[in-house]
Amino acid sequence: MEELAQNDTVAPSPSPLEKEGVADGPGELILLYEELVSNPLNIILIVISIVLVLAIVRQRHQRKREEALIAEIIKRDALIPPKMKSRDFTLEELKGYDGTGPDHRVLIAVNGKVFDVTRGKNFYGPGGPYHAFSGKDASRALATFSVSDDAFKQEHDDLSDLTKSEFDQMKEWELQFTEKYDYIGKLLKPGEEPTVYSDGEPDKADTSTTDDDANKKDD
Repeated sequence: MEELAQNDTVAPSPSPLEKEGVADGPGELILLYEELVSNPLNIILIVISIVLVLAIVRQRHQRKREEALIAEIIKRDALIPPKMKSRDFTLEELKGYDGTGPDHRVLIAVNGKVFDVTRGKNFYGPGGPYHAFSGKDASRALATFSVSDDAFKQEHDDLSDLTKSEFDQMKEWELQFTEKYDYIGKLLKPGEEPTVYSDGEPDKADTSTTDDDANKKDD
């Protein structure tokens, strides 16, 4: 009886792949591929899926770049000191603001006006291409496109020997600084008393031509 029971055991039905004569393993992948590419609708769905996946990946990379940029901006802004209170400077006092001080503030004087250029420390701070101007009266240097020692006077420079074109060039720089950076106060002449800024802020830097300026231009 047991022998008959064993003989009567029903053999499992062949799978569809076996009916087609395709072996298990790699053959299944081949059959699946053939079924997919044989239907145009499947091809369209595959292409759409690939496009969507690429779009998602690209969006994630873009988000990461934006987050990194925002973090860099926050970090950079955190290193910029708060707006400086208005005051006037002597040449000697100005030297302490070349970006190497405790607060890394950078000041530059142009045509008797002192500007806080700390926001542009990548250019005017230590290691920047224009650091030679920092903490100094840069009027002559900007007028003559020179960073030699002769371009930075150790005493008051009245700029009376500049040519008209040099003076005009310096005035252009003055205008650019006025539009882009904070005007802090005046660069004091020898014996000149500093201004008392009762409201804490000076008037906006005046870039108009004075009588002295007009005389220099006519030379």
